[in-house]
Amino acid sequence: MSAHRDAKRNLPTKTCPVCRREFAWRKKWARDWEQVRYCSQACRKKASTLGTNP
Repeated sequence: MSAHRDAKRNLPTKTCPVCRREFAWRKKWARDWEQVRYCSQACRKKASTLGTNP
C-alpha cells in the first residue's frame, strides 16, 4: 500500500487562485491539466462572481 501513497505524492500540483489551496492532478484532468485553474466548481463560480476570472 505504500507504493500507492508514493505515487500520490509525486503528482503535479497547482494552487487555486480563489481559496489558495493546493490541489493535485486528477486523471479526469489529464487532457486539460494546462487549462485547469480552480480546485472545484465552487471556486470557479466564486471567481466569476468576484471578477477574478483570468
